[in-house]
Amino acid sequence: MAFRVSKTTRRLTIVSIAVIVIAVYWFWPRSEQVRYITANVTRGSVVRAVSATGTVNPVITVQVGSYVSGPIKALYADFNTPVKAGEVIAKIDPRTFDTQVAQAKAALANAEAQLRKDEASRNYDKLSYERNKRLFAEDAVSLDTVDSVESTYLQAEAQVALDRANIQQQQANLGTAEVNLNYTNIISPVDGTVVARNVDVGQTVAASFQTPTLFLIAKDLTQMQVDTNVSESDIGDVKEGERSEFKVDAFPDRTFVGSVAQVRQAPITVQNVVTYDVVVAVPNPELLLKPGMTANVTIVTARRDNVVRVPIEALRFSPPSVAAADRAESNRDQTAGREGDQSAGAARVWELKDGQPVPVSIQSGLDDGTWVEVLNDGLAPGTPLVISEVRRTANASGQSPMAVRYPH
Repeated sequence: MAFRVSKTTRRLTIVSIAVIVIAVYWFWPRSEQVRYITANVTRGSVVRAVSATGTVNPVITVQVGSYVSGPIKALYADFNTPVKAGEVIAKIDPRTFDTQVAQAKAALANAEAQLRKDEASRNYDKLSYERNKRLFAEDAVSLDTVDSVESTYLQAEAQVALDRANIQQQQANLGTAEVNLNYTNIISPVDGTVVARNVDVGQTVAASFQTPTLFLIAKDLTQMQVDTNVSESDIGDVKEGERSEFKVDAFPDRTFVGSVAQVRQAPITVQNVVTYDVVVAVPNPELLLKPGMTANVTIVTARRDNVVRVPIEALRFSPPSVAAADRAESNRDQTAGREGDQSAGAARVWELKDGQPVPVSIQSGLDDGTWVEVLNDGLAPGTPLVISEVRRTANASGQSPMAVRYPH
């Protein structure tokens, strides 16, 4: 007779076997394997820097405008034209101002003629006054006659003085007209290069309300500056004279070197973000840098060369048990109102010896976010330091179903 197993019995058997397997897996004796990740102590440079973006500009840029209005008659300079101080670079139609000069000259000539006429009249009145004075002394004329000719003479003197003042006024009007005529010649005020031209021949310049900018002249393109915006959190480390390096998109493989020429005090606030303008002076003998280029600037605020240095991750690492003890000790110090070891620069790293981390106390110096300078002796270049560990949990069969990584 054949023995048949029901479906229910078969299901119970499968479930029981699964439970037994899971129980064996979880309660079987396990061992923990630890692997340490290390980085070596090296000798080299530790450089702390501030990064910022900026714009390349000429050191001195002059805006050349027009004091008078009128159509542009001629242009004698264009983009990239080198110019000299005093050189005429544009001409405004001078006909209106020529007419004003002619009118001023005519008015001056009229005033001078009027002066000569009134001087002649005054001279006659003077003679008449002196003659009547003599006649009065001989009782030939009355006193009223003498007073009348004296008054006429004094009025003539006043008229001559008025004519002379009028001549001075007309001379001033002529000078103004001649100055305005000279302003039709647009002259370069400096030696430099034209970097922008904003007018064309025939265009009318209106200088009634605001002086228009006709040309933009860079005084010396062999000396440039980079105006950078440095955040308020970094501005405290930036000092005049510090070395600066920057790159521009036009020459991605070339690094330009300059120095901090000025740290400006005026804050720049944009959407509640405060920055400060730091001016970096840079020579440009090859004229590679052009006005308006965007520069990615690195300002070196501190530097140590040929020093023993450790990775900053090594200072952040502690074995889990030691880290827990340190936290507990810190909590006890805070509860008791005590401060822990606050020695300036005191730090601890873990050297890997015979497969185990060994604590080493160091005196840290300058750090740049990647490397930390070591001030005391005790660590030689090439010494392996633990920066993190990986723990693997294995059962008795040697399998490692679980790995735990402790980040630095």
